Amino acid sequence: MKVLVADDDDIFRSLVTEVLTEGGYEVSAHENGRLAWEHLQAEGADIVVLDVNMPEMDGFGVLANIRGDARYKGLPVLMLTIRAFAEDQVLGYDSGADDYLTKPFDNDVLLARVKVLERRILNR
Repeated sequence: MKVLVADDDDIFRSLVTEVLTEGGYEVSAHENGRLAWEHLQAEGADIVVLDVNMPEMDGFGVLANIRGDARYKGLPVLMLTIRAFAEDQVLGYDSGADDYLTKPFDNDVLLARVKVLERRILNR
């Protein structure tokens, strides 16, 4: 199962990569949304984990591209962000995110939420 991760924070990007790799996932991690989007188009992915605040293309921009592209519109997306206000979470869901997790997060919770998205794929 391939997970695409986009986060401009080196520490969080490394942590998410480590947690998911140890959980048995193949991870492709990128420092901004533009690079993540380019990688998705070139290599594909099964699940996407997006930070919201990133340079060049933010998480909502990547999410809009994913939902607007017939190849990826059903791709599970988890927004992972410091933006914890209810309105931010509502915006995430309204924009097409499947889940929304705020930083800092518990590693086991991150892994559990990605596993939920994986089950959704496997049960199609």
